Amino acid sequence: MDARLAVWAVSDANSRGRRYAEAAPATRSQFQRDRDRIIHCTAFRRLEYKTQVFINHEGDLFRTRLTHTLEVAQIARSLARALNLNEDLVEAISLAHDLGHTPFGHAGQDALNECMQDFGGFEHNIQSLRTVDLLEEQYLAFRGLNLCYETREGILKHCSHKKARELGELGERFLLGLQPSLEAQICNLADSVAYSNHDVDDGLRAGLLTLEQLGQVDLVARYLHEVRTSYPDASGKSLVHEVTRRMINAQVVDLIEQTRRNISQAGIRELQDVHKATALVAFSAQMQTDQLQLQQFLRDNLYWHYQVLRMMAKGRRIIHDLFDAFSVDVRLLPPMYQTMAHEDKARAVADYVAGMTDRYAAREHHRIFGSSPSGD
Repeated sequence: MDARLAVWAVSDANSRGRRYAEAAPATRSQFQRDRDRIIHCTAFRRLEYKTQVFINHEGDLFRTRLTHTLEVAQIARSLARALNLNEDLVEAISLAHDLGHTPFGHAGQDALNECMQDFGGFEHNIQSLRTVDLLEEQYLAFRGLNLCYETREGILKHCSHKKARELGELGERFLLGLQPSLEAQICNLADSVAYSNHDVDDGLRAGLLTLEQLGQVDLVARYLHEVRTSYPDASGKSLVHEVTRRMINAQVVDLIEQTRRNISQAGIRELQDVHKATALVAFSAQMQTDQLQLQQFLRDNLYWHYQVLRMMAKGRRIIHDLFDAFSVDVRLLPPMYQTMAHEDKARAVADYVAGMTDRYAAREHHRIFGSSPSGD
């Protein structure tokens, strides 16, 4: 047991191991090995060209799934270090949490879920797990990356009871009402902190949001006032960065302090106590209210902005068209997916489409149909 870790942290010593037995790594921990496997996998490289909010070709300065993923990992590691939890595990989970995301952001996920309604649906957390367990082809000894149980547990944030029954031991906690490790809980909240605050930055950069609008949000208004009081001449990018930096710091500090209180009040003494308790990594009541207000503001003013919706409508159309084309004629699929289609055609098509980047999906659409879905 690493002396730096809390007794309720995940470690190599209390890990539930891998699906396929392997010799222990000689110079790194099991979770460093997981992190390294994720960084070197094909799906991780594709994140560079997958949408966060703005479709990839709309501009080079907006966040992609890759930059978002790195920001989540940074926040999660900061939280884990402050709480004496396993930094390598939170980094591995953070780096893998969006590997199964479709092109074109949440609009792409919704479109692929619509296509898959009669075939079990589509959910990107489950697809991320499917990616590391099955779709990555890196090793001769096994399919997938053969990650540790705890890394896979953290990737699978949500799961229906029906799907949980198909996942064996990994689905048990959803059926029994148990919690994942604190490391997994950290990654879930770090994801929320990263996308909310950085979408503010991207929305302002795109000109779809204004600081005056954001002044309606309590969390933003608080730090906007604080920065303008300290730096009355501040403007532009430096002003926005200073505000978002302080917002992120406030949320991280709040998470650390509230989580420490929750662990103490719950009487946590070992890892098994974490699984039996309610969720322990949490914001204070006030910060939770502030977070929800910010997320609602972003839904109303950024994610549902007509310019964003137009981009997303094109993405949805591309997903639907590609799914239909490949379903009608599986010979259009690459050989690996043609083979998979013999067993489950719809899932093989979904696997292929979900793995595409924004620009690759657009190119595939052009190759098959000869024009973009908008006709331009």
